[in-house]
Amino acid sequence: MQPEYIFETSWEVCNRVGGIYAVLSTRAASMQAEHKDKVIFFGPDFGDHSNITFKESKTLLKGWRPKGVRIGRWQVPGKPIAVLLKWDELWAQKDQIFGHMWEKFGIQSHAAYGDYDESCLFAYAVGQVAESLYKHLDMPTTVMHCNEWQTAFTILYLREHCPAIGTLFTTHATSIGRSIAGNGKPLYDCFDGFHGDQMAQELNMVSKHSAEKKAAHYADCFTTVSNITARECKQLLDKPVDIVTPNGFEQGFVPQGKDFDAARKRARNTLISLARAKGIDAKATDMLIGTAGRFEWKNKGIDVFLEAMTRLGEAPAYTPYTLHPTLSTGAADLQPAGRSTAQRSIIAFVMIPYLDHQDFTVGNVHVIFVPTYLNGNDGVLNLPYYDLLIGLDLTVFPSYYEPWGYTPLESMAFHVPTITTSLSGYGVWCEEQDCTTIDKGVAVIYRNDSNTDDVINHIVNTIEYYLSLTPRKVAAARKAAVELALQAEWKNFFTFYREAYSIALKKAAARQ
Repeated sequence: MQPEYIFETSWEVCNRVGGIYAVLSTRAASMQAEHKDKVIFFGPDFGDHSNITFKESKTLLKGWRPKGVRIGRWQVPGKPIAVLLKWDELWAQKDQIFGHMWEKFGIQSHAAYGDYDESCLFAYAVGQVAESLYKHLDMPTTVMHCNEWQTAFTILYLREHCPAIGTLFTTHATSIGRSIAGNGKPLYDCFDGFHGDQMAQELNMVSKHSAEKKAAHYADCFTTVSNITARECKQLLDKPVDIVTPNGFEQGFVPQGKDFDAARKRARNTLISLARAKGIDAKATDMLIGTAGRFEWKNKGIDVFLEAMTRLGEAPAYTPYTLHPTLSTGAADLQPAGRSTAQRSIIAFVMIPYLDHQDFTVGNVHVIFVPTYLNGNDGVLNLPYYDLLIGLDLTVFPSYYEPWGYTPLESMAFHVPTITTSLSGYGVWCEEQDCTTIDKGVAVIYRNDSNTDDVINHIVNTIEYYLSLTPRKVAAARKAAVELALQAEWKNFFTFYREAYSIALKKAAARQ
């Protein structure tokens, strides 16, 4: 069974916050190819100053204009229809809505704080608007795909008020799993001993965890993005996923031919100019390394990256390394192959919003912090993230907690070899493709709760090894990176979504 209409919602529709924006915006073209203009995204309306990738239309979905709704197109490849909505009027009904969700579904909103209220009222409003559109369209075969705990109330609203719509719920990272990892607890060593409800109480995550868990249990199809997180869902949400739906990428975001060369040159010039403005004697031949992501000090491996840069700068001279495969870890050891007197400078860009640290230099390694969202309007670089990523020589994403890992996949799609870990879903996928060394475009470093020092040293060794490669071998590594990224295109991964839609529709049909 396949839907005639696909509704999908997330806090990140036309609202760039993190990785889910990348998931949805890159998948849109593949969805449009199969369901032209019957793919409709629902997102929060923050006005044109925030929803800069949204272009309003007065002609789409004629005859349907509920109060507080704007209709237009999301300006990403595929240009799908997007419905942005406000939920201001629901604030006055918050206590009644939360009380009903407790009585009907057992969601414990009483312990809520932070962004919980706003997210859940948004999701409730999405349910109302989706029900209205579904009826306006004369009730076609439809699925509603909800992403992350912020949209849990959409699942529950539709189950009660519009049960004919098949619902899907995807957790891209369980809220409690992320919290366990971020609070310094040994998530992996003690995994089987963690209980989601108990940890939610301990870590003050009761409301978010409760909403997410109920959505997982009530959705017609429960999915996640990797086998790593599937294991987490079973343990912490007490609900096995129905199917794993890995994240892909769309090559339409990557310039081709002469446009690629021009974009790379512009990016490098911009980054080198920033370095010079910081007082660094940067040269065009310097090695440019980058890391990026949310400000999650441990989970994203920011701590590991900075320590690796420090140790790299402290090394007396770059030492070429040779690769020695190690079957036990699925990665590779790097062992010295002799000394080199090369003194090529390394400039590392830490592109993490809100990470307000001082730049520093150790030896020939210069670290520059870029603490802002790179949307093209930051006032300094004024280029979006992808337009800067293309200029890097190497990226490092040494995550401790990473259900999928879009940043290394994006890097490889832009021909930039990357370093990631075995604790990222994407890293595990690369291991399954037998690609774990930087020569093949991606180095996957084995990581667990207790080998942080080894991970740091392995990063240093990998960078030194990459520095020792000839231009021909560097070109080969860049080519290998993009070839592996092509295997993760949405056209190859969208089949998992077709199966998920079918699961949801069959369960919805059984209710009728």
